[in-house]
Amino acid sequence: MIVGGLLGFSLILWLIKKYKLEKKFFEDLLFWWVVGAIIGARIYYVIYAWEMYKDNWLDVFKIWQGGLAVHGIMLGGLITTFIYCRLKKKEFLLTADLVVTGLVTAQIVGRIGNYFNQEIFGLPTNLSWGIPIDLSFRPEQFMNSSFFHPTFIYESLGNILILCLLLFLHLRRFKKKEFQPGQIFFSYLILYSILRFSLELLRVDYSPIVFGVRWAQLLSGIIILTSIILISIRFARHRPLSS
Repeated sequence: MIVGGLLGFSLILWLIKKYKLEKKFFEDLLFWWVVGAIIGARIYYVIYAWEMYKDNWLDVFKIWQGGLAVHGIMLGGLITTFIYCRLKKKEFLLTADLVVTGLVTAQIVGRIGNYFNQEIFGLPTNLSWGIPIDLSFRPEQFMNSSFFHPTFIYESLGNILILCLLLFLHLRRFKKKEFQPGQIFFSYLILYSILRFSLELLRVDYSPIVFGVRWAQLLSGIIILTSIILISIRFARHRPLSS
């Protein structure tokens, strides 16, 4: 996660130069974004896995034992970004365009850590790229299975494609010298949510079931719908801005 975060912020610094934005603003934002992301990730996970914590309150604070949800990182980090932009009187959507580009870069690398923890894997598979999972980490119903879908790798590969598209949109802006803030931000929300919704069909880790679907699928669907509505309203009301 740390390596991914450093790579993501390095990419943001490169984009800052292209946009000719204030570097110090983003350096200061980084600290608060990390704080907001960690708090958001933990609160989200505790709510998500409440059955694991309701009788063990002290375990809520043991983040070194795992339990930092990606959706919580997104929500906590973006809420912090919004508040910080309001305080500093900066354009939130333009800032978010850069932030999510760094975020998806961090996700590409960060997800690989799931391999070493033997977590966030999928259903059993006979495919050649299936990964072995120790007995102690297998769900009870799959004790007789040895190889499983590496869904965390699928997510990393999907995030690489998303990053390529976001960078294409950034480069298109630099070339045409006009853009509408928020285009990249909403594109990330929609694309990642589609990816996450799809991967939840394979994952076997614990998840609350709401309305017959896994919780992350429901949230992904809400994010997709909300993003489409907001981006439609915004793009209908505003002409592209010149850089």
